[in-house]
Amino acid sequence: MTTILITGATSGIGEALAKLAAKAGHQVIACGRNEEKLAELASIDGIETCRFDVTNTEEIEQALKDLDCDIAVLNAGTCEYVDVNNIETEMFKRVFDANVFGVVNVVSALLPKMKGGGKIVFVDSLARLLPFPRSQAYGASKAALNYIAKSFEVDLAHKGIDVQTLSPGFVKTPLTDKNDFPMPMVITAEAAAEYMLEGIFKSRSSVYFPRRFSFLVRMLNMLPEVIQKKICIGMRQKPRNSRN
Repeated sequence: MTTILITGATSGIGEALAKLAAKAGHQVIACGRNEEKLAELASIDGIETCRFDVTNTEEIEQALKDLDCDIAVLNAGTCEYVDVNNIETEMFKRVFDANVFGVVNVVSALLPKMKGGGKIVFVDSLARLLPFPRSQAYGASKAALNYIAKSFEVDLAHKGIDVQTLSPGFVKTPLTDKNDFPMPMVITAEAAAEYMLEGIFKSRSSVYFPRRFSFLVRMLNMLPEVIQKKICIGMRQKPRNSRN
């Protein structure tokens, strides 16, 4: 039986993945901050829960000190968008604390206990591939996370620990429900979980989904930067109550 630890499991694709993995017969350690949701998940066969905030190193160390897993899916994260007329540096910090340093915090706690044959899965985003409007904080955090993952892949190869990245497109979750712009080819959290669980058990180091949208974004990423820029400027919506 494979033990899969999932961060950010109390909402969105993390929750959907936890339920799907348990249904498939895996032992799941669902991690998150929402105690009510954790209690709900704990009532499902095959799921045990673990409460911590990924930005709190003391909570992480205490919560994970006696836990072992075969696969760690580092899914917890957040998204906020930039207002170019009012740059909020604290917002950049919040996004990087969750999406980058939160992941590193969990890796730091888990890695000393991981054995050969284990796997660490970093959930980044297709947003890292193009300069999407207002995505300076989110896109940059996911690009940083991808680089961190690929570098870990090199440094952990000799230990027999696999590293993989999962790069989703638009997924309907409570987080993306706040988006005030069209989300092309958006998929449900349940569909995303199916892509993720299938991908986790493949040997590919990079998994992109959904297939059609990820193919399109990756092709756009291969275009000259001047063309990428024109395309992304065309996506930009004017801020409300502003002519800039």
